Amino acid sequence: MPGSRLALKAHIVEQSLTYSNLRMDAQVIDSDGFRPNVGIIVANKESQVLWARRIRQNAWQFPQGGIRRDEIPEQAMYRELNEEIGLLPEHVQIMGYTRGWLRYRLPRRMVRRHCSPLCIGQKQKWYLLRLVGGESAVCLDRGEKPEFDQWCWLDYWRPIQDVVFFKQQVYRHALEELAPLLSLELPQRTARKR
Repeated sequence: MPGSRLALKAHIVEQSLTYSNLRMDAQVIDSDGFRPNVGIIVANKESQVLWARRIRQNAWQFPQGGIRRDEIPEQAMYRELNEEIGLLPEHVQIMGYTRGWLRYRLPRRMVRRHCSPLCIGQKQKWYLLRLVGGESAVCLDRGEKPEFDQWCWLDYWRPIQDVVFFKQQVYRHALEELAPLLSLELPQRTARKR
């Protein structure tokens, strides 16, 4: 991943070209009914991950958010990172991101059938970030409408068990794909047969 600001800008331009079809052609909801989104995994130096509780709910998850029409995924990731947990680009280092889109469908009871276009789920690009600033930089009420009211550090693999059921496969896939970037091995229960 790029280390300098100049390299980071070149990387963003490269991503702009890669995702130009998303920026020009996709609506907020794509033609298959999925909303383009970024998922954010922030790891500390012990390879624990930041886990946040949705405001006034007993639902915990990684920060995530929609990609606007005029954004590439990396820009959306930095915007959501700041809006949801108060971190700036200088507080983190991009370790990597998933190769493709990871999709999950919403349960039928959660699909808003009266909305157009119809959204049946999300397609996500997942980013793994290393926190390089102090954890005191985490601020859950920086945005106009805070998403979270509490956060903690968890073992890297724990979110697969704790996230809402319809996101578990996406979390498993993202964590498995990104684990080597932190030199983590797949746990036995998660390991795939070769």
